[in-house]
Amino acid sequence: QVQLVESGGRLVQAGGSLRLSCAVSTGTFSSYTMGWFRQSPGNERDFVAAISWSGGSTNYAVSVKGRFTISRDNAKNTVYLQMNNLKPEDTAVYCCAAKRGRTVATIEGFYDYWGQGTQVTVSS
Repeated sequence: QVQLVESGGRLVQAGGSLRLSCAVSTGTFSSYTMGWFRQSPGNERDFVAAISWSGGSTNYAVSVKGRFTISRDNAKNTVYLQMNNLKPEDTAVYCCAAKRGRTVATIEGFYDYWGQGTQVTVSS
C-alpha cells in the first residue's frame, strides 16, 4: 500500500510563497510519476503540475506556469511544489498523487494513489 502525506499548506498573503511537500511511503518511489492537483469549494479537482520518475520531465497547468515549480528527491521519497507569487485564486486543497508508469499525465484518472491534501489559503 502506497501512502502519501502532504504538508506545508497555510494562510499566506497574495504575492507570497509556499513550499508544499508530499512524503510517499513506498520502496519504489522512483518508479512513480508524481502529480499535484487542487480543489476549491464548488469546483472540480484540477491538475497543477506533474513530474517524471527521474525529474527530467515536468508539466504545468497554464494558470501556474512560471509561478510554481515541481521537484522531487528520490532519496527522500518526497515531491515538492514551490509556489511563488501566490494569488487569491490559488486558494484550494492541494493533493499529491502517484501513478505507475512514465507518462507525465495531467488527468487525475491516470493516478493510482492520493494523499488527503493540505489547505492553502491566499488572502488578498
